[in-house]
Amino acid sequence: MRERDEAEFVAFAQGARERLRRTAFLLCGDWDRASDHVQEGLIRVYAAWPRLERAGREYAYARKAVVSAVLDHARRRSSTELVIEPDPERPADGDFVDTLTARAALMEALAGLPPRQRACVVLRYFEDLSVADTATALGCSQGNVKSQTARALDRLRSVFEDSPLGELTLGATSW
Repeated sequence: MRERDEAEFVAFAQGARERLRRTAFLLCGDWDRASDHVQEGLIRVYAAWPRLERAGREYAYARKAVVSAVLDHARRRSSTELVIEPDPERPADGDFVDTLTARAALMEALAGLPPRQRACVVLRYFEDLSVADTATALGCSQGNVKSQTARALDRLRSVFEDSPLGELTLGATSW
């Protein structure tokens, strides 16, 4: 890779990393795994960087690479990593007292969705992508995105309809 291309990639990666990490977190539910998925996605972007058409589409390519990394990981039958409890010594990212219960309930409900449904919800409602852009990011048809999203939203609604958090809406919460 030429030095100029490498400098452009480094600037891009530094600017996009946190947003990609938030998306990966919403897809997998774990900040550490989200970082791993972003790293894997950025490796894929780095490999393709010299031949990427960069007319403002490099972020879309990177997002697709991260989503693919998450879905690839979800398809694996087993993992060598052991699940442990969160580190109590690690400070919280901020004061979320007012939204902690809603966030925890939403994250638990998202975790209960199959990986493709979860990806559709995250890309459509948290990344604010159109149906066509979501289909492109997932490498499937628009009809598939619509049906997966509808199933996911039905499942999420059923979780929240009997709960006091029933008024929670996906688009109204900033994560």
